[in-house]
Amino acid sequence: MKDLRIIVAEELKTAAPDRHKVEFRTDVKGVTTAWCVLDDKEDLLPVARFLVERQARLSTITAYSTEKAKRTGNFEIAYHFDLDGDTLTVTVHFPPDGEVDSLTSLFANADWPEREMAELYGIRLKGHPNPERLFIDPSLGEAVFDQYIPYSTMVNAATTKGLWEKVIARGKEGLPS
Repeated sequence: MKDLRIIVAEELKTAAPDRHKVEFRTDVKGVTTAWCVLDDKEDLLPVARFLVERQARLSTITAYSTEKAKRTGNFEIAYHFDLDGDTLTVTVHFPPDGEVDSLTSLFANADWPEREMAELYGIRLKGHPNPERLFIDPSLGEAVFDQYIPYSTMVNAATTKGLWEKVIARGKEGLPS
């Protein structure tokens, strides 16, 4: 397989011509990590198809909040791919009233992480084959983490039974869903 720098820097242009930013880092063991930020969320499916052709494996998907995302009001999702031992993270941004394409048709293992993002954060997925909830009771409404638990609480190792009790209690108080 070609070097990750060549794949991303040169070949990725066919999938997302001039609408992405890429950074690389190679560690002391020679493992290269690349970050690609797509300027247009519509480039996600073409980039994913490109990665399928290069036999990439989707490792995981991460929805998260950054200071920039908070200022702009956009969601931020990072898709982490393995390319023959190197890692490529593709990030997309989109507004809360928008939606992002599901990658489940290309990567079957995208199913649960995408459903979890939809359930916990209210992220809408276009073309997901099974958008059913995974585990949170429907009476709690959508985007429970966004509505009931501040992001800072969730990421400071407070994801315990007490956290879930707060989610359930806030949901029963009739807060907006």
